[in-house]
Amino acid sequence: MMSKRVRKWRRQNGLDPRSPGFRMRLPDGRPIPALHGFSRHIIPRPEDWPETAIVTGFWFLNQAEDPDPPGSLTEFLSRGEPPVYFGFGSIFGRDPKQVTQIILEAIRRTGVRAILARGWGGLDPGDSAQSESVMFIEAAPHGWLFPQVNAVVHHGGCGTTAAGLVAGKPSIICPFFGDQPFWGRHVERLRVGPSPIPQKRLTVESLCHAIDTVMNDTTMRENAAVLGRRLHEEDGTSNAVAFITG
Repeated sequence: MMSKRVRKWRRQNGLDPRSPGFRMRLPDGRPIPALHGFSRHIIPRPEDWPETAIVTGFWFLNQAEDPDPPGSLTEFLSRGEPPVYFGFGSIFGRDPKQVTQIILEAIRRTGVRAILARGWGGLDPGDSAQSESVMFIEAAPHGWLFPQVNAVVHHGGCGTTAAGLVAGKPSIICPFFGDQPFWGRHVERLRVGPSPIPQKRLTVESLCHAIDTVMNDTTMRENAAVLGRRLHEEDGTSNAVAFITG
């Protein structure tokens, strides 16, 4: 993807073009080490990978120490049962308002408390007013918020998936495209969440069923808690730093 810019830079700096076969090799021909920021507890490291392919575990910024959340959010969290988090980040669906209404109706039917993160347009509350059991927020650090909720409902991006799993919470993944269905399948395979619900198949009924599952399936909740502890102990960020600086 960046080959044209690399060639231009090499030309400007008096270097010859590199052979396509050497793009992943050092000047002396040795393979360039590649760090993979995912966890072996989610996807085992393939046995045929070379030693230069290092699986470190997920990488997280240490955002939980000073999140500076609004007082209204901390007050909402302390007022009752841990809520369910809903958020699709910056991913725009075909009709964010309709998706929001589906979520609100599923919340009403299941009786859960909920936090809805608007993101950059993934959810649109329209004229929907907040209530005693529902709160809309722009965003909040996942590392701080997710340990305080009962479950997370999201689009299945790698980062959000990792944040929900390391928090030890069951996940409901509603993928749009790209790698999101992939992570949804692994969440289901590990029994830390129900079957993913593609956005185009998201209905009140399917979401209600998924919410009931993550709230009441004790085995699923325990699986998520155990996996969360394993991911936390793995500390992928420190593993990556140790390799780079070592």
